[in-house]
Amino acid sequence: MSAPAILTPDAPIRPASRAPRPRATVQHRGAILAFVLPFGLLFALFYLVPIGYAIYQSLLVIEREGTFGQAREVFGGLTQYVLVFQNGPFWNSIARVLTFGAVQVPVMLGLALLFALLLDSPLLRGKRFFRLAFFVPYAVPGVIAAIMWGFLYSPKLSPFSNITENINFLSADLVLWAIANVVTWVYVGYNMLIIYSSLLAIPTELYEAATLDGAGQWRIAWSIKIPLIMPAIVLTAIFSIIGTLQLLAEPQVFRSFSSAVTSTFTPNLTVYSTSSIPNFNLAAAFSVVLALATFILSFAFLKFTQRKEAK
Repeated sequence: MSAPAILTPDAPIRPASRAPRPRATVQHRGAILAFVLPFGLLFALFYLVPIGYAIYQSLLVIEREGTFGQAREVFGGLTQYVLVFQNGPFWNSIARVLTFGAVQVPVMLGLALLFALLLDSPLLRGKRFFRLAFFVPYAVPGVIAAIMWGFLYSPKLSPFSNITENINFLSADLVLWAIANVVTWVYVGYNMLIIYSSLLAIPTELYEAATLDGAGQWRIAWSIKIPLIMPAIVLTAIFSIIGTLQLLAEPQVFRSFSSAVTSTFTPNLTVYSTSSIPNFNLAAAFSVVLALATFILSFAFLKFTQRKEAK
């Protein structure tokens, strides 16, 4: 029997050679493709293709041979976009909805946050009733809600004629804020549900530890709940910014109640009325510019909030 080998201090210890790791292989590619392909086709068909077609239409102009010649579409480059940037009513409508959003969005999200905190508070009784009551207005279609509020605002039709005869909510000075009230009434419950769902995901151990430290409900809400649900608040704010620039249904309905709501009252109304002329090429250019403005504003708000959270 041979003696075991003895390692001397001078003898280097060589690490054991490791076998090369096998490369990760993607299995079930066919199943992955089967799940992804339907979404990809629908996304391309109903999102990418319409965007591409709108951009294509915005680059065309109408030409006629003579005064009464047949109209034909030809490539016009940026001609339609020059008309967009020279269109004063369109930019006035953008300024109008930005003013609208600067007031309406904080009020709406403030109410949504307040209602969500109330529903999450152990002090509130009858939570099922209030949760349903806060959310029910969102179940009412926007057009129906605008018609209902339009009748309530109308001096001759409103059951609150004592108020509407003294305060003309449909006047040029107040109709924008009357529409803001309709939008707030409809969408507070929707945003509340998003924020409330985020509140339910917070571990209850944090509340218990804060309670043991002597924190009250208001302190818990301000120092624990609101910071932890800030991503949900930012998400609802971005949705609200996009919805503000896409305002259409409520102003379109209010045109039947108030002459102060013109065909260029909001950017989407400008697009709609331009396409009804019909001038589809200019309407497409309006749509592209509005989409870019919405993207830039939403992206800038997102970067601003991310930078504040990083500090």
